Amino acid sequence: MKRLCDDICRRVELLSHIEIGQVAIGFAQARKRSQYGIYASLTPMRFEGGSEFTMKRGRRWRIQNLRLPCGNEALYIITFYMPRFQNLAFRDKLETIIHELWHISPYFDGDVRRFPGRCFAHGHSASHFDEEVTQLTDQYLLTNPEDELCEFLRYDFGELHQRFGSVFGFRIPRPKLLPGP
Repeated sequence: MKRLCDDICRRVELLSHIEIGQVAIGFAQARKRSQYGIYASLTPMRFEGGSEFTMKRGRRWRIQNLRLPCGNEALYIITFYMPRFQNLAFRDKLETIIHELWHISPYFDGDVRRFPGRCFAHGHSASHFDEEVTQLTDQYLLTNPEDELCEFLRYDFGELHQRFGSVFGFRIPRPKLLPGP
């Protein structure tokens, strides 16, 4: 998944600001086996504007740091919910990945991409956000990505398990809010 995300960011200009070496990619088990629900999520590791601290109820807070195995500090965590994510159609899986990458701030400062108004995460229209994701997905597919990078997206969870014996991923706990100095 990390190699695929890196390839997407290198091939799609509007995602080229993303340094995958500072993005943690994990998996979580979906609570219900239903096909409906959340497929993936992005957790920013900074507050608005990339700030390391925020004030809430008169107290200063920070987000618990996360170091990646390579030693880099993670600015984002992308979590994919299994088996629900893997049971999507190929195109839907790719759009889900790109949807989460599109949430990453163009400043790559640990904050999310913010839109004006109260619905800052998706903007005034979730369908417009989804249209942008569809266009980014089309751009990526037009670059003819290597089949081996996308191959695992062509299988549902059961097929992956049957084909490879097991499905492994890292579970990354959601970072805690800690009192700031």
